[in-house]
Amino acid sequence: MNAPAPLPTILDLGGRDYLVEQFHRYGTPRERWRVGAEFERAVVRPDGSPVGYAEPDGIRDILEALAARGWERRYENGALVALARPDGAHVTLEPGGQVELSGAPHASLCALHAEFDENRAALLALAEGRPLRWIACGLTPVAPVEAIDWMPKSRYTVMRDYLGRRGRLAHVMMKATASIQANFDYADEADCARKVQLAAGLAPLTTAIFANSPLQANRPTGFKSTRGHVWRHTDFDRTGVPPAVAAGYSHERWVDYLLDVPMMFVFRDGAHRPAHGLSFRAWMERGIDGDRPTVADWELHQTSVFPEVRVKRTIEVRGADCVSHDLALSFCALFTGLFYDEGALDEALALAADFGRHGSGEARMAEACLHGLEGRAGGRSLAEWARDLVAIAERGLRRRTEPERNLLQPLAERVDAARCPADDLLAAWTRDPSPEQVIRAVAY
Repeated sequence: MNAPAPLPTILDLGGRDYLVEQFHRYGTPRERWRVGAEFERAVVRPDGSPVGYAEPDGIRDILEALAARGWERRYENGALVALARPDGAHVTLEPGGQVELSGAPHASLCALHAEFDENRAALLALAEGRPLRWIACGLTPVAPVEAIDWMPKSRYTVMRDYLGRRGRLAHVMMKATASIQANFDYADEADCARKVQLAAGLAPLTTAIFANSPLQANRPTGFKSTRGHVWRHTDFDRTGVPPAVAAGYSHERWVDYLLDVPMMFVFRDGAHRPAHGLSFRAWMERGIDGDRPTVADWELHQTSVFPEVRVKRTIEVRGADCVSHDLALSFCALFTGLFYDEGALDEALALAADFGRHGSGEARMAEACLHGLEGRAGGRSLAEWARDLVAIAERGLRRRTEPERNLLQPLAERVDAARCPADDLLAAWTRDPSPEQVIRAVAY
């Protein structure tokens, strides 16, 4: 048999110019705009202790139980590590066993709501009769990070070693944190730039609104969003707001950022291998022992950066703690109202510009992580800024459909009360700090 033809390299296709052009091709007409979401959820024992991969009623058994509900299994070196459905939805594992639903893209928030409800019902059903508790929290509140298993994925083995040398809290990020993310389309480069600018400018406010990680090892950490604090001490090369965004987003700046950020890994011979900090640009131009990257390598590399907002085929809004079911839907509704209505986008950009005049972005993020909605910027509480933002999103959603606007109501009630989820968890811990009660307080 003839050997398969080698895949074309990035240089074969046109190098940097080809990569920039791909982002221009990702633009989508407004009538085809969709919203998708990624929900990470942790699973623990009733006393908050961690759930291992291979133990009875462990992570592997959870995936098997979900697979029986119509998902296709995905393996790595014989270990079940992911599930997939034809509609584009995936279930994957984070490094510490957090289970992530990467949902299908939907034309409406109502359809996303239905998918999210179905997934939640499945997770709760498989926990019935088992010593398992699903929790909605930005940081595993009881189990010490050292007690949490690493999942059997070669990607995480390489990341563990690389990030462990880059940030003092990198392993906490990998094994103990959980978040929600939402994905949105853009029409063209100018539209993408406006949405990226908004998501980046609002990142401290997003962190404050959804702060839900005030406990670690069942003790208060002093932060409302410990998850946000942890991410700030993971790897400065690939987190926060990249220079390509801070300087004013363009596809060229974004591609150059990705080309120059140190690589963690490459995928060869069925496994992830260390890249030892080589840049993708150097790999593309000089090669490694005659090997140069393909499109598949580029797509993998894009998944290895974790800024507050990330651009791939869609815009990924990141940076919110894992929160309760209704608030997770509110997160998606918030940015749908802001991104998918031109009037709301204009208003929100003006608000973000005003917000950005008060101290550095780093200082505002530190304030949000520490104090949640009680933090302050420009003589106003972050709750006051949040109320203005939610009102803009409500107007944007009102110009879409009434049912979508209703999904924002749980968030509106919270910001009106100036209470982020962390405030409720701290109050519950104060009343009864027993591990079992803490886990009940964050039950999913």
